Amino acid sequence: MIMRSGQQLLLPANPLFIWSSLVAALLLNMLPLGRMAGMPDFVALVLVFWSVHQPLRVGIGLAFMLGLAMDVHQASLLGLHALSYTALVFLASLIERRLLWFKVPQQAVQLLPLFAAAQGLELVLRLLAGGTFSGWIVLLAPLLQALLWPLVSVLLLVPQRRAPDRDENRPL
Repeated sequence: MIMRSGQQLLLPANPLFIWSSLVAALLLNMLPLGRMAGMPDFVALVLVFWSVHQPLRVGIGLAFMLGLAMDVHQASLLGLHALSYTALVFLASLIERRLLWFKVPQQAVQLLPLFAAAQGLELVLRLLAGGTFSGWIVLLAPLLQALLWPLVSVLLLVPQRRAPDRDENRPL
């Protein structure tokens, strides 16, 4: 893939860091905040990030497993989050090459429809299973996820931006 001019060359991502960020996102989703309707889905956000930046390491299978973990934790319809996460990662993998050509704020705008589609899929499936509509505040979650995208991008790329051997002659 040809890089844009001025784009920094990144180090390879550490698999331990990828897994720990996914576990941290899972723990953030499991905080006892009552899973408010407008709260962003941190697992979906981190899954999309790693599926775009490391598509060979984070894929649909991992999204399905994390979705099942969220379903069990929230005692929701089994497979609800799993289907939502797998659809989200699939859609993100479809646009990942195009997405990486944009700057981070523009990436957030590109990902907003994906987050909204995943949230809408969860909502429709929950309603079809006999659940109740939690109000229009559910539209706030995809918007917050898109707004958090620049912060997540900066935080998760920090370990890859450091120089492997710190040296005054090597600016990378």
